[in-house]
Amino acid sequence: MIKSMTGFGKGEVALPSKKITVEVRSLNSKQLDLAVRMPGIFRQKEFELRSVAAAAIQRGKADITVTVENTAVSTSATVNKEIFGEYMRQVNEALIYSGVSADYDAIVPAVLRMPEVVSAQTESLTEEESAALMQALNIALEQFNSFREQEGATLIADLLRRVDLIEEYKLQVEPFEATRAETIKNRIRENLAQLKVDIDTNRLEQEMIFYIEKLDITEEKVRLSNHCNYFREVAAAEEAVGRKLGFIAQEMGREINTLGSKSNEANMQILVVKMKDELEKIKEQVLNIL
Repeated sequence: MIKSMTGFGKGEVALPSKKITVEVRSLNSKQLDLAVRMPGIFRQKEFELRSVAAAAIQRGKADITVTVENTAVSTSATVNKEIFGEYMRQVNEALIYSGVSADYDAIVPAVLRMPEVVSAQTESLTEEESAALMQALNIALEQFNSFREQEGATLIADLLRRVDLIEEYKLQVEPFEATRAETIKNRIRENLAQLKVDIDTNRLEQEMIFYIEKLDITEEKVRLSNHCNYFREVAAAEEAVGRKLGFIAQEMGREINTLGSKSNEANMQILVVKMKDELEKIKEQVLNIL
């Protein structure tokens, strides 16, 4: 199925003491550009997380954000009561000895900053937290790919509609093409008549036939139809077709440009401009397809 490069997904897994959330979002880009932001405790899982995410995202400028919310009242820091008490005793003795009075609200913060009063335990990643992280990532990637598929379906429907319009404008060129040859011949004859010179009629007819043959657009119309059909086939049968559809659109552009240079007729040129307008919109939209 065709997917857009724009996507968003969010996964949450709740543990007894914390909630782990993973968010995945992406925009269009020529290559995979993956940025990961996560708490330091999860850094050891970054390589695995990147590998899983890269396989699912494939292409685009993607950001993955991991956040952890503590849901239980707990702390990794502990107060050594014996050392705290000893510091307080010594501070009180010093205050009594010096005759200085002080508020405990001012003393306690200072004592807590003393060496070895507060000790922080280094957190380590548990197997449960590691599994929860990857579970949240998989949930986020599933939502992310679902979002991409919905966007892709909308994009491809719009692209195919514009391809149909290009072919419709191509068909509208044909009535003007039929009368164009006579119009060009009459214009040449009128201009030559104004010169009032003797003309070799046979040679003139030969030159006009040669000139009109150079303006023939049959090959361009056939190739344009083939490119339009191939565009539809690729869009219907393959995945990750963004680059290929871009190449096909370039080939369509070459044929349309040649039609414009050979048209030599006002109404045909108007239709060519309409085709170019639709093709530019196709090229813009193709950039958003994976």
